[in-house]
Amino acid sequence: MSVEVKIGIENSPRELTVTSKDTQDKVYKAVSSALDGSASLLELVDEKGAKVLVPVSKIAYVEVGSSESRKIGFVAD
Repeated sequence: MSVEVKIGIENSPRELTVTSKDTQDKVYKAVSSALDGSASLLELVDEKGAKVLVPVSKIAYVEVGSSESRKIGFVAD
């Protein structure tokens, strides 16, 4: 299961959304350590392996939750 992380950036009208294959606990710990002053950057890795770096001083909010995929389809009888 993937984890969706939404990050609000100060002075930006859009939020940054990252979908990670890491566990929700691992992502939460990375966010917590960045926000408690242990790091100056929040570093996340997305599903494709790309690193996303966000300066902690610019973070307005972070939302960590599971990513649900919705499948819509039709069945012919």
